[in-house]
Amino acid sequence: MTAEISVENLTQTEAAQEIARLAPLVAQANEDYHQSDTPRISDAVYDALKRRLAAIETRFPNLKQEDSPTEKVGATPSDGFGKIQHVVRMLSLGNAFSDEDVTEFDQSVRKFLGMGKDPLNFTAEPKIDGLSLSLRYENGTLMQAATRGDGSTGENVTENALTIADIPHQLTDAPDILEVRGEVYMSHADFEALNARQTEAGAKTFANPRNAAAGSLRQLDARITKSRPLRFFAYAWGALSAPLASTQTGAIERLETLGFQTNPLTRTCTSPSAMIAHYRKIEAQRATLGYDIDGVVYKVDDLALQARLGFRSTTPRWAIAHKFPAELAWTTLEAIDIQVGRTGALSPVARLKPVTVGGVVVSNATLHNEDYIEGRGNKGEAIRGGKDIRVGDWVQVYRAGDVIPKVADVDLSKRAKDSAPYIFPTVCPKCGSTAVRDEGDAVRRCTGGLICPAQAVEKLKHFVSRAAFDIEGLGAKQIEAFYEDDQLPVKEPADIFTLHARDKDNFTKLANRDGWGDTSVAKLWQAIDEKRKIPLARLIFGLGIRHIGEVTAQDLARHYGGWDAFSENITKARPAALAHRAADIAEERERIEAARDTRRVRLADARKSAIAAAKVPPDAARAWAFLIDADGIGATVALSVSDALANPDERAAIDRLIAALEEIQAPEARDTSSPVAGKTVVFTGTLEKMTRAEAKARAEMLGAKVSGSVSAKTDLLVAGPGAGSKAKKAADLGIETIDEDGWLALTSNA
Repeated sequence: MTAEISVENLTQTEAAQEIARLAPLVAQANEDYHQSDTPRISDAVYDALKRRLAAIETRFPNLKQEDSPTEKVGATPSDGFGKIQHVVRMLSLGNAFSDEDVTEFDQSVRKFLGMGKDPLNFTAEPKIDGLSLSLRYENGTLMQAATRGDGSTGENVTENALTIADIPHQLTDAPDILEVRGEVYMSHADFEALNARQTEAGAKTFANPRNAAAGSLRQLDARITKSRPLRFFAYAWGALSAPLASTQTGAIERLETLGFQTNPLTRTCTSPSAMIAHYRKIEAQRATLGYDIDGVVYKVDDLALQARLGFRSTTPRWAIAHKFPAELAWTTLEAIDIQVGRTGALSPVARLKPVTVGGVVVSNATLHNEDYIEGRGNKGEAIRGGKDIRVGDWVQVYRAGDVIPKVADVDLSKRAKDSAPYIFPTVCPKCGSTAVRDEGDAVRRCTGGLICPAQAVEKLKHFVSRAAFDIEGLGAKQIEAFYEDDQLPVKEPADIFTLHARDKDNFTKLANRDGWGDTSVAKLWQAIDEKRKIPLARLIFGLGIRHIGEVTAQDLARHYGGWDAFSENITKARPAALAHRAADIAEERERIEAARDTRRVRLADARKSAIAAAKVPPDAARAWAFLIDADGIGATVALSVSDALANPDERAAIDRLIAALEEIQAPEARDTSSPVAGKTVVFTGTLEKMTRAEAKARAEMLGAKVSGSVSAKTDLLVAGPGAGSKAKKAADLGIETIDEDGWLALTSNA
């Protein structure tokens, strides 16, 4: 139940609910695809979910979670491999799904560069459906190979890459430093032969060539990788000591002369219509290529223009992937299972009779929530013509690419006469606690909190994750084992810091158990002790509070400076938080819908009125005002933080954790390496030597915050010709004002 509801018609409250539903689905899909090689939702579903989430975040930027999966690339590298830090990040691509999207891509590039109708070339190449790989050569010798991982850090698969025939070990006449990037894949013929051998040996078979390629490359034993028929197409590069060429086309030709396989279907195109024509040509050949592709990638050909265009947070501005349309299939829905997430959300999952769709066997699908099962949208409107979904139904599933689908339709003519409507559980299937659905919320949630094993385990996994406490040797599998352990149980974060002491008194020492030894246990105790000193931002993020991502945690840490100030202020603000929750926003909804462009102002007024009516104590009002004054903190995040610290059980667990720590480190001072780092900059008037988008991107890259309006918090105004009211207001406020040449001089050496 995503595309049926228009983003433009969402209210602020509904948007927050949608973000809370969509974000964990997209995040889990990222991990399933990039880390586990076991995708559980389809590419079509994933694309639709991520597009909807991004659209809502664009329309309601104050609701965007700072750890939003729209801002992330790939997934955290597996614990089974060594880690390699990418010198140049390996980013994902934005997607186009229609001819109009391709035209808009061309227009956006031209607008950013201020090119008008000047000639602009693009390359078009098949989007290989495999696993991204980076190869670093030094003085012509292959030194290391790494998967994409989360875009910043990948898995060290050097030994495995050396077994792939398409990857040269030595290069002649190459730059001293050359990082070649491309895709590891498996041909259809080799995939079928591999599965035949696996079946004959009684071993696991693979669902599709992409999974087979990914699983084969990510083997801990390189001999297994060597036995698998892997191939490699080169199509990009990372770190370089010298340029390969001046164009994308020339650089690909240079890679080919160095001995790399490049795709022969790559073409240079002079217009969107030419790109679309080549897309159609490749699409027509798709079934006969002998390997899987899921679209066509367009890139600006001129590398100097690529450099000017630069990057968004997770995607380049100079490239886009034009995806192939989705595919459909019919099968039987055999069961509906309920999964419980870290925040208690009950998510229904369809268990399907396995069906092959576009060469991929799928057996699971998302059902979103109970309304979707009943055939209703967010506002009670009918979807699928009002048809509900029942166990035993003959259902249509929807996918594209290589992962599993959603249920798109139901064939009522094949429904059994004795079938019964699915009754969504009102108790948690994991702990038996009541599962409640707040008014206006699309999701039902378990109220068990930390007594719910599903929530507790997921919270613990989050606590030890890379961006939180990041305890070496204590990953997701170890957390699950300790949670179920009778002798050394870990039920909450504080239990991790008592493990060593409890092990000393335990008859069966951890070092004597399967999977452990003296060395690994000693390293674990050391790793745990090292995290008794933790930065405040990591602590706040590690608590797993709903809506608190990495950046929000950093903002809160900088805002408060210390744990005591943070916890005391949040506690003091509780009466004001309750007043905000009690405010009857529904009475404001009609007025807000009628004046959507002033929604935030009116919503803020409504909240202020509610606080006044609730007679909130002045100190609570001040504490609340201070909380929401933090960068990136809105009412939704503030209420979530307040709820977490006000919950008696959760607060007690937090207090036990704090007692186990030795030092909560204050946040570091903001980066001052550039002259504009930490400053708020406003651009106004006409910029003649760069576009506004280029100027904004450059400022943010240098650590500045770019604002659209002048206020007392503004540090610098960059004013071009035609500057009007903003320049006058800056002068009235005594804000430093410089012209475009001054800005270029200020930042040229940064």
